[in-house]
Amino acid sequence: MTMATDIDDRALKPALLRGARGRCPRCGEGELFSKYLKIRSTCPHCALDLTHQRTDDGPAYITILIVGHVGVFLLTSLFHLMADRPLVLALSMSAVCLVLALLMLPRVKGGMVGLQWAKRMHGF
Repeated sequence: MTMATDIDDRALKPALLRGARGRCPRCGEGELFSKYLKIRSTCPHCALDLTHQRTDDGPAYITILIVGHVGVFLLTSLFHLMADRPLVLALSMSAVCLVLALLMLPRVKGGMVGLQWAKRMHGF
């Protein structure tokens, strides 16, 4: 006897990876974002309704957490090399952290959409 939840099984790992690549968590073919961070209302390939997938501040928090840890590691590693040039150190660290955050944010947001879809966490 099969239950209704067994019919539509949603694997977590593929959904996370598809979302992190900016693809639909269900089919992996359609684009997830219509702009830099704007989630499409539906998948253009499989017509999955994405209007209920709200990530709010979660991706920004995770991105800041990761970039902060990487930044502190880099700062402590580079401090002894660039201690005599604090302005260069501050500007280079700021640039690295900014670029890293901008590159990570859509991937983290896509992964969180994949998590929400796989775990049926929608309609907040």
